[in-house]
Amino acid sequence: MGSSSCCVVGGGIIGLSIARELARRGHRVRVLAREPRRQTASWAAVGIFPPAPPAGPDDPNAALTALSTKLHRQWSDELRKETGIGNGLLPCGGLYVAGDDAQLARLRGSADGWRARGARCEWLSASDVAEVEPALGAAVAAGRLVGGFLLPDEMQFRSPRHLEALERSCRSRGVVIDEGVTVERIDTSGTRVTGLAVTTSHGPDCVTADCYVIAAGAWTGSLAADLGLAIDTRPIRGQIALVRMPGHRLGRIVNRGLHYLVPREDDLILAGSTLEDVGFQPVTVPEAIDDLLGVATELLGDVSGATLERAWAGLRPGSADGLPTIGRAGIHENAFVAAGHFRAGLHQSPATACVIADLVEGQEPALDLVAFTPGRSIHDPGPDAVPAMLARALAEAAETQAARGESRR
Repeated sequence: MGSSSCCVVGGGIIGLSIARELARRGHRVRVLAREPRRQTASWAAVGIFPPAPPAGPDDPNAALTALSTKLHRQWSDELRKETGIGNGLLPCGGLYVAGDDAQLARLRGSADGWRARGARCEWLSASDVAEVEPALGAAVAAGRLVGGFLLPDEMQFRSPRHLEALERSCRSRGVVIDEGVTVERIDTSGTRVTGLAVTTSHGPDCVTADCYVIAAGAWTGSLAADLGLAIDTRPIRGQIALVRMPGHRLGRIVNRGLHYLVPREDDLILAGSTLEDVGFQPVTVPEAIDDLLGVATELLGDVSGATLERAWAGLRPGSADGLPTIGRAGIHENAFVAAGHFRAGLHQSPATACVIADLVEGQEPALDLVAFTPGRSIHDPGPDAVPAMLARALAEAAETQAARGESRR
């Protein structure tokens, strides 16, 4: 397929990655973004990349992640050369720690799973945890941590920097990025999308292109309905706190259950995160931020000198079966969908961009996308159920909170 005009709906990590890849291949690209990049879920995300060993055909999601990990290293170098912006991609390693014997037993199962997939994984006693990460020594001495494991190949990167670099790269390649645009309706005729009815700051308008990619995060499900597709991209809120903690130097990411601490420079630590099925409400709640600060206290001990620098929230696009939706939009030959990556959107963005670009050009993608097919048959969990991944995560959180005598919020 030669050069064509492509309209990408969505200005987050998935949309901008797709736009960059399409432009790199010579297509004329326009991005329609609901909000500036600083207000996207991608900007709000922390950027933790667990190891991604090669995966077989029986685990398509792991294969998508593995390809993305490889591409991230390549893209990071390219973006730095193109824009001068380093995205902070760093293999700092990740500690997974347990607060009691029940959590420790679950971690043993997780460690066995990582080893079975070929990842480097080191089991740690409580004293090993304190030796590997001295900042956790007080928690170990107080009996709040009883062991865990280390994934040396876990990485982090700075999502705001990456998004800024992506946007600059896109613009340098001729991509037009329109912010403050809401797609109200997708118009179709037969097997083709004919245009988008949109609202801008100047009023209603119509956008046309040769092909369309719907990558609107949590808003994708409602747009896909115009294409006759049922896609659950329900918004799952995550709240995060940035804390200045003088003297508390972490060398790596620390994960305990759903919570994590991520070291940044200048005595800053990110404490996250929540998982909340509360609709389209990307706002912070004081009680939730207090809980995150409490996690930092439990793991790092006395934090009397700590100060809350900032707190924010983002809306992750969930999915009914825990898999993203990637592929052609049903019968519509010039429309494609890329959404529902939940907590893995940052990690899986470059591979998603490449396979979507392959589809746009009529090429066979590098990965088998059958498991990600838009409108695929998914067992209906009922109208009040939450996405599968969220349900499992909330169950784990409830168990942890019960063990600590806490109530669920």
